[in-house]
Amino acid sequence: MTGPTTPLHGLRVLDLATLFAGPLAATLLGDFGAEVVKVEHPTKPDPSRGHGPAKDGIGLWWKLLGRNKRTITLNLSTPGGRATLLRLAADADVIVENFRPGTLEKWDLGWEELSAANPRLVLTRVTAFGQFGPYAHRPGFGTLAEAMSGFAAITGEPDAPPTLPPFGLADSITALATAYAVMTALAARERTGRGQVVDMAIIEPMLAVLGPQTLWYDQLGYVQQRTGNRSANNAPRNTYRTADGTWVAVSTSAQSIAERVLRLVGRPELTDEPWFATGAGRAAHADVLDRAVGTWIAARSRTEVLAAFEKAEAAVAPIQDVRDVMDDPQYQALGTVTAVDDPELGRIRMQNVLFRLSATPGAIRWTGRPHGADTDEVLTELGLTPAELAALRAEGAL
Repeated sequence: MTGPTTPLHGLRVLDLATLFAGPLAATLLGDFGAEVVKVEHPTKPDPSRGHGPAKDGIGLWWKLLGRNKRTITLNLSTPGGRATLLRLAADADVIVENFRPGTLEKWDLGWEELSAANPRLVLTRVTAFGQFGPYAHRPGFGTLAEAMSGFAAITGEPDAPPTLPPFGLADSITALATAYAVMTALAARERTGRGQVVDMAIIEPMLAVLGPQTLWYDQLGYVQQRTGNRSANNAPRNTYRTADGTWVAVSTSAQSIAERVLRLVGRPELTDEPWFATGAGRAAHADVLDRAVGTWIAARSRTEVLAAFEKAEAAVAPIQDVRDVMDDPQYQALGTVTAVDDPELGRIRMQNVLFRLSATPGAIRWTGRPHGADTDEVLTELGLTPAELAALRAEGAL
């Protein structure tokens, strides 16, 4: 299980959520030593088990999302399932759930009942729109947050449709925010001795990471527009094709970097232009700067471009797909992708824990386990007898 040197050793988490934001938040806690128990319906497991590509009928996404979790089945709508969850909650620190508002209450498992069972419990509720308001009871996913928050409106080329990300961006950002919210609530519990409810709406973290858009609009009436790979705040900032048909990205957020890039590409005279002195001024002349940088890069291979930029101490990166990522020496040095033994698939590679701690590091102890694999073990540890387990199965609670 978890060792005493892990930072979250002793923290007990019940993951009742499905798909991505809530479960990923629980994964992040488990990576650093929390004891996470994944609770799934007996006949309707977390859909992420079947999401995306599979190997030999085994969903690969679940191996990542379900890592460091023990898995049990429990039908919360049955009397036995309800009673068992309350027993689990009495010994837990955190519950993560993403049912529509009112669902737990319908099963008599709302905050009133859960906090009565355990006043120190942190109930973390992750939904698309939050626990109240006119949209609260609507079904929703991260895609809706990416649309509603303003992200899609500013993503893509100016003359093209708004663009959604090809992965769960809002869910992933929400998972990070949820893990932070849980730890904040636990820190408060250290002072007060009592738990509380975390209300996490996926539409809010997505808006938070978009920067000062709301402030710009409030004070200036300014509405950010789609600019493709360019930035309205600085230039040159774009992707450029090399002579060997690959792509690189260049960023010049700092004035000194912009000057180095233009000297590197043989256009130092542009740095003397009055407009070059500010990011906004350079952005207004992006066509000129993109031609200068793009022409120089187009005449050289990616290897030559990267070497020249590194020598000039200018900011550049190759546009990489997952094949490049797996071979990238910086990721290899950091151990960002690691190999883990899986009892079903053998040795598999996946992203490592999110960050490194020098004294109490996290670890991947095991990959996503089969549906309900640990039901008997977890409930026996809770004190249930074989007869009680059999009765729960007969009821359809397990």
